[in-house]
Amino acid sequence: MINKDDKIYVAGHRGLVGSAIMANLKQRGYTNVIGRTHAELDLLDPVAVAKFFDQERPVAVVLAAAHVGGIMANSKYRADFILQNLGIQQNVIGNAFRTGVKHLLFLGSTCIYPREAPQPIPEEALLTSPLEYTNEPYAIAKIAGLKMCESLNLQYGTDYVAVMPTNLYGPNDNFHLENSHVLPAMLRKVHLAKLLGEGRLDEVRADLAKRPVSGLGADATEEQIKARLADFGIYPNLVKLWGTGSPLREFLWSEDMADACVHILLNVSFKDIIKDRKGDIRNTHINIGTGKELNIAQLAELVADAVGFSGTIEWDSSKPDGTMRKLCSVDRLHSLGWHHTVELPEGIQRLYDWYKRN
Repeated sequence: MINKDDKIYVAGHRGLVGSAIMANLKQRGYTNVIGRTHAELDLLDPVAVAKFFDQERPVAVVLAAAHVGGIMANSKYRADFILQNLGIQQNVIGNAFRTGVKHLLFLGSTCIYPREAPQPIPEEALLTSPLEYTNEPYAIAKIAGLKMCESLNLQYGTDYVAVMPTNLYGPNDNFHLENSHVLPAMLRKVHLAKLLGEGRLDEVRADLAKRPVSGLGADATEEQIKARLADFGIYPNLVKLWGTGSPLREFLWSEDMADACVHILLNVSFKDIIKDRKGDIRNTHINIGTGKELNIAQLAELVADAVGFSGTIEWDSSKPDGTMRKLCSVDRLHSLGWHHTVELPEGIQRLYDWYKRN
């Protein structure tokens, strides 16, 4: 039981996931929800994290902080993805346990599942065959985190629940052209291609000032801007995207995801998940998604519609597609009393409206 005035620490409270969870908790009347920026608390610093837990003594923890990125970043920075995520998880989960935190929600990703997992992917598919190579280091780190929670529960009786959200999008998303996920990256690329095509260079400059791109200074010429954006497949009225457009993906609005997470944190215990189980206890995490999918080419069409882009979208089949299908089973989630509410076309329009305001 978590009371309305109990201290709840949300690690990663400024990100897509953490900000939505913090807002949801506050909307439900939880008055003592805290967060720390990276400048205030470096989660890779074990001494600083230990000091924070000793001083703050939260009753519950939501671990939404992670080193994340899309297929390009996962392929290029493999060591960073495993080292940094293992470090964050060890420091936060380890100190939560050390200081007696009873309730913890750990957020992973459905990329933990094998590349050739059955579809829709049940939680039981974990560790049954090889992972997708392009995000293997990140996936292994997240598997370690969920196993840390599961093992602490089994040995020490804690209530640390791991959830695996599908692809997320929403307010406070990461729109960096090199290391963001597919939907926000696509939306920004299409937006910039539209602005270039309409000759709205001042708005392109404003976008780049808000979300800088390496290699472009404030005094960059029009030619320099166009040349640099072309490195990311962005041209006037033309966007070139990685892969064939054929992989199938599932997307969940971040505020829906936050509602599911808070529902689980407040209402679901580890004992609820493992009741009626016999034999070995494993795969106790919970998928969070919609149970619906579409291919990346269809996603691009929805993004173009939201942006009002009438230009051309091309596919570069020399670049990797990643996992061809990754739909998660939401049977366990539904059995615990939660369903999504925001469908993808509405969510993409909401995201684009948010992007333009911010």
